[in-house]
Amino acid sequence: MNLTFDSRVLIQGIVEPLGAAYTALMREYGTQIVAGVSAGHGGTSVDGVPVFDMVEQALNRAGPIDVSLIFASPYTVLDAALEAITAEIRQIIIITEGVPPLDTIQLIRKAEATETLIVGPNSPGIIVPGKISLGTHPPQFYTPGAVGLVSRSGTLTYEIAQALSQAGLGQSIAVGIGGDRILGSSFQQWLQILEEDEQTEVIVLVGEIGGDSEEAAAHYVAEVIDKPVIAYIAGRTAPRGQLMGHAGAIIASLAGMGADIGTAESKLAAFKRAKIPVADRPSQIPNLVKKAIGKKR
Repeated sequence: MNLTFDSRVLIQGIVEPLGAAYTALMREYGTQIVAGVSAGHGGTSVDGVPVFDMVEQALNRAGPIDVSLIFASPYTVLDAALEAITAEIRQIIIITEGVPPLDTIQLIRKAEATETLIVGPNSPGIIVPGKISLGTHPPQFYTPGAVGLVSRSGTLTYEIAQALSQAGLGQSIAVGIGGDRILGSSFQQWLQILEEDEQTEVIVLVGEIGGDSEEAAAHYVAEVIDKPVIAYIAGRTAPRGQLMGHAGAIIASLAGMGADIGTAESKLAAFKRAKIPVADRPSQIPNLVKKAIGKKR
């Protein structure tokens, strides 16, 4: 993923309340939003951004698009994303929550066939501090630097970014991969992207209970990643069987994977085996990052 000051951005679902509100905030940050798409609203504008009925029309008028953000309603997200892929947009961020799982599966198959990177659904998006804001990250919490932040959580990501910034540790990028059980891109994909990113020196991985994505990420770090990684797991005090805020945050037995998969204990054990330091609280992350940077240098 190559995101810069000059990246050209399309907003699908721009007239949705969240889309309209964050279009203004992203443009204020300097993000180059060149067009919006909302069926039935072609010919209007949102915060000075021209709105079209179809993605093809937007590209014909605005020119090439580097990344599309989707704020469309849940049951129209699949159509919106497929329309963007057909228009050869290869970076798509889905902010919308509540996308039907089967729709996400269909989208992932299409994305894999076309080498399209999907972030989300149910994602706060991506921010490259000082360069570009794509989603709902509050820019005031972020500062440019060398810490790559990849997270399943939304607001917790903001809190950790603020703690890092207050400690003088800026961020190279912050990515919310999404809170749903089925996601377009995984921790492993983003760990590899950050491993290859010249601006990133240390990676902070923010997970939460439910599913096995953190266990898989820990194994991947041990096998593939050379840069130091710091981890934090949200929901460690939740009782077993408790449904959390995200669809994916469920402590449950997964067929063939053992009763402990998805629990905080399982994830902590996986990070321990991979020799990844784990913070007990978000406030501990800056000190662990400083230690990792010191050892690296």
